[in-house]
Amino acid sequence: MAFWLARERRGQHCCYIQRFDPRFWTVNFPRPMMASVVSTAADALRVDCSFYHKGELAGLIWESEDRLDHPLLAYETQRNYAHCILKFRWRSGGVIVLDQPHGPTLTIEGRDAAGNARAWYVRLWNYASGTPNDALIELPFSALQSGYGLPGDPVHPSDIDRMFISLVPQGYVEGSTEQLPARVDGWAEMSGISCEGAHASLETGDVLLPAHGEQIATAYDDSFNQTPARLLRNIEGLGYRGRIVHYVGMSHYFRLEPLGNAHYISLAGGVLNGPCEAWHRAYADRARELDFELIWSLSYELFDAHCWNDWKQRAPDGSAALTGWVPPSTLLSPAHSGAMAYLQQVARAFVAIARDAGLRVLFQIGEPWWWTVPESGAPCIYDASARQALGGDPVAIPTLRAPLDAGQRALLDAAGHILSDSTDALAEAVRDAASGDAEVLLLTFTPTVLDPATPDAWRANMPVGWRYPAFDRLQLEDYDWLTGGADAARRRADGFVADHLGYPVAATDYFSGFVLLPENSEEYWPLIDRALDAARDRGVTQRFVWALPQVARDGYTRLLSGEQTMIAFDDVAYPLELGRDAAASPEFSTSVAVTASGHEHRNALWSDARMRYDVGPGIRSESELGTLLAFFRARYGPAKGFRLRDPFDFSSNRMTGQPTPLDQPLGTGDGSTSRFRLAKTYGDQKRPITRPVPSSLQVALNGSEIADWQFETGGWIVFETAPATGVEITAGFLFDVPVRFAEDRLDVSGLAFAAGEAPSVPLVEIREPA
Repeated sequence: MAFWLARERRGQHCCYIQRFDPRFWTVNFPRPMMASVVSTAADALRVDCSFYHKGELAGLIWESEDRLDHPLLAYETQRNYAHCILKFRWRSGGVIVLDQPHGPTLTIEGRDAAGNARAWYVRLWNYASGTPNDALIELPFSALQSGYGLPGDPVHPSDIDRMFISLVPQGYVEGSTEQLPARVDGWAEMSGISCEGAHASLETGDVLLPAHGEQIATAYDDSFNQTPARLLRNIEGLGYRGRIVHYVGMSHYFRLEPLGNAHYISLAGGVLNGPCEAWHRAYADRARELDFELIWSLSYELFDAHCWNDWKQRAPDGSAALTGWVPPSTLLSPAHSGAMAYLQQVARAFVAIARDAGLRVLFQIGEPWWWTVPESGAPCIYDASARQALGGDPVAIPTLRAPLDAGQRALLDAAGHILSDSTDALAEAVRDAASGDAEVLLLTFTPTVLDPATPDAWRANMPVGWRYPAFDRLQLEDYDWLTGGADAARRRADGFVADHLGYPVAATDYFSGFVLLPENSEEYWPLIDRALDAARDRGVTQRFVWALPQVARDGYTRLLSGEQTMIAFDDVAYPLELGRDAAASPEFSTSVAVTASGHEHRNALWSDARMRYDVGPGIRSESELGTLLAFFRARYGPAKGFRLRDPFDFSSNRMTGQPTPLDQPLGTGDGSTSRFRLAKTYGDQKRPITRPVPSSLQVALNGSEIADWQFETGGWIVFETAPATGVEITAGFLFDVPVRFAEDRLDVSGLAFAAGEAPSVPLVEIREPA
């Protein structure tokens, strides 16, 4: 299917929003406090905060440049606020009020008239009328002054990057790291938001792509700072429909309680912190209004700094299971009853939100596993609870990268039973909370669970207790292999999972993505898009792109292809033999600019020639003429392509020689890539071959012909085992050229044909995806 990495709008539909639209404000804050922002009306928003230290501050932010939305939906960059007036009603509770020191202050970051970077601090109380916690505020940017009192330092309004309103708890002490005596929950509301004067409206993208059949994934840890309405606007506008997988995260949903100088997971006052619950209730309500279904995703992962030490999985040396994120997260032990009971409470809380919003309960248990230490390969099945559940003194497994004996494999099987029991209990908690009306899904990450370097890890991390129909649906993701080109590993994993767990294709979902670093976007998104197509072709009906933040950052745009309604290529050969008089003409496209002095600047626009043919001279009889006319009609003229054997160039061996497995280089092995494109080289030019004759294919590794490969439609050789590093891959083949009729009309004169004049039947080569 077609896709586009849209870096900017190029004539796509746009509309206008009011500057300071509530949907586009964000929040930011230091750990461990929590805050969220939701739009509560077309002209209103609400911020909720939970403070744990005296020096914590939350910022309610307006950015002059939209750095979060997809480029086709982003608002224009406008840094000039001169002659612009912002008005709103301010109400608050639990935070320092407007008339007090450290009360809500508008910090403006930009440049002064001389272009020097600086910040201004505008005390909102100086521009308010009303009470300290309920006031009307009017901010005329061309007359704003910085400082605690007026008159102050004039603000330069013409070059502003961003601004934010600060919110601090009652009991605030600037710069303090001292804990508050108790958690402080605060809130603030802006309503009746209006903007007048210059640049009061901003142009914004307003695309609404047709539904393309794919679905999307999000994560609260990546989007907690945005409004739910903003996220769902992007999802709907980009053509995603149906289900949204929403990972509730591992670092922002919990409540905390103090212990010593740290804070740990708490159930005091509820399971979810207030800002998180407010955000998710708004998210669920808006999703229902837009006819989306939410799959709530909960993993066994928690932010390490706030996780109780006895909850953590541990390696044989006692070290905690830590991920590679900075700061790190940790993995909860499936054997620890307290940790598992906590997850069940979290699940029940999100189920309650779904039910209150009128949504059907869809719940994903996300990547439950026993962690493997990346550096050593040691399994983290040795925390105190796991040791006790595994007999008290389980055998040691220093690494999963070495051969294991029967006792060690039995230990992994036993750990798998513990993991399976824990997921069963979590699924049962979801179904109980939903009164039985729930769909429970399980997600597993095959590059870790089925890593060839740790061949027995699956015993602990893909237990037999997960076999169909333990869960309603099985979800698979393999992005490390996908973006690394390890197609052989992907195919082996798919086969193993199908045999081991037994889920039919109709009950299996696929996750394609993701692109961690923007510099990899040009390379990885084509692979992700192709994987979606491949999953669709093998019958997977529920496909998800992971995830929205990367989609928006890189401008990934999935497009509905017309090829879904009509097959654009008929895999049949041109039915007539070509005579010697048939014409074959390779053509290039070259831009030539002639300067006033007569010198030329030439730019080759194509990297490969495109062929043109005239096959009319090959027609020898009225019978063949009838065959041509029938074939032309069956192709709807130029609407459908077909195969043509070029009489002058149809072999990998020179032009027309007998193919050998050493004819054409396909690439060099790297130990992971197993899929190589067929190509024919002409000096420095490489021509992709998309329509070989499968029966003619011969393949060799380092000069020796082999049979351990398969042909994949489109011109690909796929090895069962990826060629080792440094191995040279070559192939030989016969091939056809994909062509179409060049014109909508075929002019044939019976009189001219009878007189020996050949008709003109022009064909043109089709560029097929490489």
